[in-house]
Amino acid sequence: MSLYEHVFIARQDISNAQAEALIEHFGQVLKDHGGDVAGFEYWGLRSMAYRINKNRKGHYLFIRSDAPAEAVQEMERLMRLHDDVMRVLTVKVEAHEEGESAVVRAKNSRDDRGRRGDRGDRGDRGDRDRGPRGPRRDD
Repeated sequence: MSLYEHVFIARQDISNAQAEALIEHFGQVLKDHGGDVAGFEYWGLRSMAYRINKNRKGHYLFIRSDAPAEAVQEMERLMRLHDDVMRVLTVKVEAHEEGESAVVRAKNSRDDRGRRGDRGDRGDRGDRDRGPRGPRRDD
């Protein structure tokens, strides 16, 4: 069996629970055809670069699988027929990355930075003397 990573985008008007249920549904399709789901992630509702089927946002979902090619083809076929799935991308990989995906790590690092309001490293700038002003020009 080969290792695959699948990313798909679901419509924006479904709930988070329905989006995660899609992961379970398509994971079960892989299992029924002799595959295995190594892991999955819900990346959240994100803005897209361009409109797809009149949607500007979509639920991004990620699945890591170890499955035969026939199982992956059947899952992709069912995804393309499903009304809630707008786009599908499947990539065959040599090995699965351990831990979280790069998207989740980037999201967590943004959360760790904190709010922008804390600018303690600047110190008190106060009123600064900008020197004398030049003569006013009337054009």
